Amino acid sequence: MLMAAAPGLADAASVYKWTDENGVTHFGDRQPTGKNSEQVNVRSGTSRNSDNQRQSPQEQLNELEEQQQAQQQRREESAAEEARRKQREANCTTAQSNLRTISSNARIRVEDNGEQRYLSPEEIDEQRRRFEEIADENCGPDTAVPEQR
Repeated sequence: MLMAAAPGLADAASVYKWTDENGVTHFGDRQPTGKNSEQVNVRSGTSRNSDNQRQSPQEQLNELEEQQQAQQQRREESAAEEARRKQREANCTTAQSNLRTISSNARIRVEDNGEQRYLSPEEIDEQRRRFEEIADENCGPDTAVPEQR
């Protein structure tokens, strides 16, 4: 039982400070006899407040892994956003090119089931509307709502 109480007694030990006749300052764990001394409050450098205790190595490792996972997720989201932006740019360029082709040619030839044929005016109008929709979706500002984090 004495050994269990020893760490608590060590924390509560008193330290005394006194100056000898030569002006030298001394410190000790016992009050000197015949000398004027003062009790000194000594701090150990560790906090007794549970909020300020250091994390255990396992807690530090867990926190580091969480931070790394969050960073990886941010990198993956950035890569996905970059791929999405590039795809939008490609879609925009293709749609604009197709619109120019439709606008500059009166007759559009396509291959249908291995045979060449010309699009009817109605089919050309339908293709124009489709390419305009693609251009509207991809050439303007990105209207996608970012996910909440």
